[in-house]
Amino acid sequence: MRRALVNPSVAPERVGPPGGVEVLTFHRSLPGYAPTGLRPLPGEAEALGLGELWLKDENGRFGLPAFKITGASWALERLLASRPGVRSVWAASEGNHGRAVARAAAQRGLAARIFLPAATSEARAAAIAAEGAEVVRVPGDYEDAVAAAAQAEREPGAATVADVAYDESDPVPHWVSDGYSTIFAEAAEQADAPFDVVLCQIGVGALASAAIRFACHQDPRAIVIGVEPATAACAMASLAAGRPVVIDTPGTSMAGLNCATPSHAAWPALRDGLTGCVAISDDESHTAMRDLSAMGIVAGDSGAASLAAVRALVRDPECAELARRAGLGPASRVLLVSTEGATDPDAYATTLERT
Repeated sequence: MRRALVNPSVAPERVGPPGGVEVLTFHRSLPGYAPTGLRPLPGEAEALGLGELWLKDENGRFGLPAFKITGASWALERLLASRPGVRSVWAASEGNHGRAVARAAAQRGLAARIFLPAATSEARAAAIAAEGAEVVRVPGDYEDAVAAAAQAEREPGAATVADVAYDESDPVPHWVSDGYSTIFAEAAEQADAPFDVVLCQIGVGALASAAIRFACHQDPRAIVIGVEPATAACAMASLAAGRPVVIDTPGTSMAGLNCATPSHAAWPALRDGLTGCVAISDDESHTAMRDLSAMGIVAGDSGAASLAAVRALVRDPECAELARRAGLGPASRVLLVSTEGATDPDAYATTLERT
């Protein structure tokens, strides 16, 4: 696998601003709001030769085991303001986004229909159905599910709440990404000093776009490194090509990151704001999951990917140039995001049992 890539066209000065203060204010107004924890990892920082290592733990966000509700709730707020006649919402998902859209829709008294790729686990599908949504299995992969969900625009009173766009002018994925800005605004409030480096999972790039806009407008500016599965490193391939490309995705246990191409809504931020990307294996993610569990942190495959990535960045010679560009060292303050808890409880338990 290609281990790391230094972005040849990084230009952080071109990155747009983060989501406004109104996003955080909106989330704080919702029932059940509480900031998720910013967890110090001093033992890991010492082992890696870093100054400080912090983990923003998104397990338990609004009672859900993943960060996605921040984007879904804000996007739905904006969507209903612009289209008050909407009565049902559709979305494509590998699990977490679909559950978040289903929850946000139910809170607004709306119907939800969630389209899942064939390989999505039964546990994730059941969790979405438990939120009151209709679950539709789509033959094929995530991109096929996205295509199926897009048909909502043809039905009266229906709209898609997508976190991916293949048309950059579509406002909804931008609103989703803006919703994720709450994660980083909280982290900035919780920290006692600015971060030097942020590692963020890519997937289609909506969360990474929010991380980049936060980091590039922090004072002083922070470096952002993308994290991807080795079998679904679409941002890495796109950065190398200088444009969004579609890759084959044979599969990964990091279901939320199993994406074949970046969102065109996120691409400008990825192109201009990522210093580079690092790719990790499923086994590395599983090791990180077990180690985080020993620290009292529940992180699923995609959530633990950021810890696996910073380990690779520091220890693997193939990542040395990217680590140098990031300035990683004994004075570095590094922010990781654990994007999910045990979103598939059976798979999580099986991973923890393995050695």
